[in-house]
Amino acid sequence: MGRLSHGPAAFHFRRARGVRDWSVRELVINGDDFGLTPGVNAGMIDAHRDGVLTSVSLMAGAPAADEAIALARRTPTLGVGCHLTLVDGTPVLPASQLPTLTIDGRFRPRWGGFVAACLTGRLALDEVERELSAQIDRVRSGGLVPTHLDSHKHVHACPPVFDLVARLAVRFGIPVVRVPYERPAGRLLVRHRARGAARRQAIENLLMAPWARRADRLLARHGLRPAPRFAGRALTGLWSVSAIEALIRGLPDGRSELMAHPGYADAGLDAVRTRLRGERADEVVVLRAPAIRRLVQAERIQLVRHGLATAV
Repeated sequence: MGRLSHGPAAFHFRRARGVRDWSVRELVINGDDFGLTPGVNAGMIDAHRDGVLTSVSLMAGAPAADEAIALARRTPTLGVGCHLTLVDGTPVLPASQLPTLTIDGRFRPRWGGFVAACLTGRLALDEVERELSAQIDRVRSGGLVPTHLDSHKHVHACPPVFDLVARLAVRFGIPVVRVPYERPAGRLLVRHRARGAARRQAIENLLMAPWARRADRLLARHGLRPAPRFAGRALTGLWSVSAIEALIRGLPDGRSELMAHPGYADAGLDAVRTRLRGERADEVVVLRAPAIRRLVQAERIQLVRHGLATAV
């Protein structure tokens, strides 16, 4: 039996036994944007060591990616995946090799522009595949074994890109690909109908339903495991202790993933395009809250990383 622990809260894991016990409720709490800035990196490490964060998604081409890789190597209890980036960032490959994917040396700034170019055939998918391969290779060459794939701004959910990402997961032996869609989407929209930002994000989530159904089928076709049940789309940037407590109490059997964006605002964050600034530090506080740890124990939730077996 393997044992994994960090900080005052210990998480215990057992080896895979072939058949999953779906009566167990498991939760991956993942921090997106690892590598974005030193402050973001520091906040995620604090949320892991002193809180309930179990996993992060690393942006290979981000300004503080090298530091993030070094921190992850010194923190073996932290699961690390690849936060594949095709918008609002800088490529790992030379931009000259990516003429349809970049503008003036950078990716397109917005999700909508990328998706429009992708769906109208203005992106060369071989460029996308080479760049994403390079991002995964950079994480692996840093001595890390990626546990999962997801993406910045959820661009991998776009069907032509999801096809590529599923193939890359098989090629690199990465067991989990996020499907960034909260279910049931209609009930989520009703729950947040009176909250402006949450309502808008719930509507965006609802519109992704056809892509999500297609992604589920594609994962099965490639022999990949089903994506964990996803949470965090509607409350991106809005997490509170009470919101996470409500999510924990309502977790279904099986494995779920809660997406968060913890971090500390710093000078580096002032230099990047992001709507999440002070909210990141708020999430560090939430994820370190003793009340969350107590509820996890009371509800018998198993905190796990992507790719690991059912927890004890």
